[in-house]
Amino acid sequence: MRKGIHPEYRPVVFRDRAADYAFLTRSTMTSERTIEWEDGQTYPVVDVEISNVSHPFYTGTARVLDTAGRVERFERRYGKRDGA
Repeated sequence: MRKGIHPEYRPVVFRDRAADYAFLTRSTMTSERTIEWEDGQTYPVVDVEISNVSHPFYTGTARVLDTAGRVERFERRYGKRDGA
């Protein structure tokens, strides 16, 4: 890699505020706020809106939409289209 053109790559804590969950990983993200981690070190912390702990797909609470029922209801309401 060329020197001086890449952002600093360092350990950062990402915190999901909705699920009260945090994980330590490496990233180029920056933050003015810091947090003391389980190992006693202080790392920058980035708050995120959603993570795998709170996302409906990963938690198993995702809703399956009945698209066939919606199409049939639309066709009943407005009629089928003639032709293709």
